[in-house]
Amino acid sequence: MWHDMLTIEIPVVEKILRTVLVYAVMVVLFRLSGKRGLASMNTFDFVVVFLLSNVVQNAIIGSDYSLLGGAVGAATLVAVNALVNRWLAADARAARLLEGSPTTVIRDGRVVRRAIRRLGLRSGELQQAVRLQTGGSVDGVERGSLEPDGRFVIVPVPATAHATRADLDRVIERLEAIEELLRSGKRGGA
Repeated sequence: MWHDMLTIEIPVVEKILRTVLVYAVMVVLFRLSGKRGLASMNTFDFVVVFLLSNVVQNAIIGSDYSLLGGAVGAATLVAVNALVNRWLAADARAARLLEGSPTTVIRDGRVVRRAIRRLGLRSGELQQAVRLQTGGSVDGVERGSLEPDGRFVIVPVPATAHATRADLDRVIERLEAIEELLRSGKRGGA
């Protein structure tokens, strides 16, 4: 039993190479599938992700079903991912190439139809992102973009911008100062 769990059936270098190559293929496939897939996964997207893991399993493990072989594959995936993330953080050109750049989807209160068609976004997804971030509608947005990581960045029209926490804190401070003045005025005049 222990022998089967700890004996790697294929050379370790082959196991590492298989894992790195499958990782690279998956990065390319996800890069080609676009940002929308990262923005909001629907039922069909989840099905694809689950099936993908099964489809590439044999490409990674080959004929090796050992515990140690699985550990080598898992460690390789984590290490390659950490190295790629560090590389992307240090090299802006590589990040732009592998991750892409933001795509403007709203400009001056109007949806950029060509961009959302190209990204495969549904109008409802965009409207929901605007509602969640601003509480308003698309016409109150100066600029909106879909980032390479799938996040929406919404910049409201300045006149419709909502108060920030700092704005509220300043108002509270001023109210407290006014209350203190009123209290001290009552004591002095009584």
